[in-house]
Amino acid sequence: MNTIRTHTFTEKNFIKLAEIKDSHCVSIYLPMYKKGKELNEGLGQSNLKSCLKKVHSDLIEDGYDKTMINTYLTPINKLVSELSFWRNPSDGLAIFLDRINGIRYYKLPHSFEIQTYVADHFYLLPLLPLFHNNGIYYLLNLSRDHVKLYEGSRSYFQEIPIEKIVPTQLEEAVGYDFEQKMLQYRTGQMMHPAGSFHGQGEGKEDQKKELIYFFRKINEGITKILTHKNAPLILACTDELFPIYKEINTHGNLWNTNLSGDPEFKGDTELQKESWRLIQSYFATTKQEKLERFHAKSQTSKTSHQLSEIIPAAIQGKVDTLFVQKNEDFFGNYNQTKGCLILDSHKETGNLSLLNMAAIKTFLQGGNVYFLEEEEMPFKNMSMNALFRF
Repeated sequence: MNTIRTHTFTEKNFIKLAEIKDSHCVSIYLPMYKKGKELNEGLGQSNLKSCLKKVHSDLIEDGYDKTMINTYLTPINKLVSELSFWRNPSDGLAIFLDRINGIRYYKLPHSFEIQTYVADHFYLLPLLPLFHNNGIYYLLNLSRDHVKLYEGSRSYFQEIPIEKIVPTQLEEAVGYDFEQKMLQYRTGQMMHPAGSFHGQGEGKEDQKKELIYFFRKINEGITKILTHKNAPLILACTDELFPIYKEINTHGNLWNTNLSGDPEFKGDTELQKESWRLIQSYFATTKQEKLERFHAKSQTSKTSHQLSEIIPAAIQGKVDTLFVQKNEDFFGNYNQTKGCLILDSHKETGNLSLLNMAAIKTFLQGGNVYFLEEEEMPFKNMSMNALFRF
């Protein structure tokens, strides 16, 4: 069986997990312990053993053979005794197991409550705060001979491969006669700041036309790549290049200022720190704006706190923003054909987390999901409130 392990978790990882369907997908969440008594006494391993007992019991209840269960859970059991695994902890651990893809686990900078979940899909609700409490954004490094694309948040920063999709050098877009045409530019390059224009008349205008053509090709490629269409896109480039790219950009949320300077000479850590510093206020503002909009529309059909309205709306992509009360969940089934919602008091064989389903559907269709304390919820005493798109 395959094993996937990482300290980062991107939207691409989330989408892949959301797409997996198997008869007995296993999801386990637990905190890890970085220091002190809990780490020395192996509390993390002990918690995982307890989670395995619960999963074993759930699979027995669902009719699984004991021998088959032991074989199936072997990859997770191996983690319990892998001492090096526990010596390098993060804040939290998320483990996923299915029969097709095997085990994958993520050590993440987010402490989870201890949870297990067995169903025909994965339980991904605890992972959403990694995106919407911190926010997802994209960073495009842009110069004449250096193009890179990153997906980032406060907690992670990862390069997205683009080599086969967009030109990464000006020559690739305009042709290799570019070098001859730009000989004068190359000759004087060291005497001018990166990205500056010089020369006179027609030569300077030709340079700008070639840049526009180059940037259009980049724009065409990255608009196909960006999975979260509403996420802000920051440009890391010189001040001279920013207005030229802005002119041809078609991404709906291009950040209004660029990360100034030549990105080619900055490491990933520096780029993440600078870009997050530039964008972090956007996410706090967006959350507050959505809350204010909910209150303004609270007496209209544009909002709801009724599960019977929110669940089908989330499936149909009608939810703009979902407000979820922290540490809450509810279980049952929804028959989409009949429009019938059945609620149960707890998780049992054959039902599912309706909150998990609604949140995943909202997120994957470009909506926002915010986790709030009970007193912050727009409509109190309800674990889920929704602001609709239409």
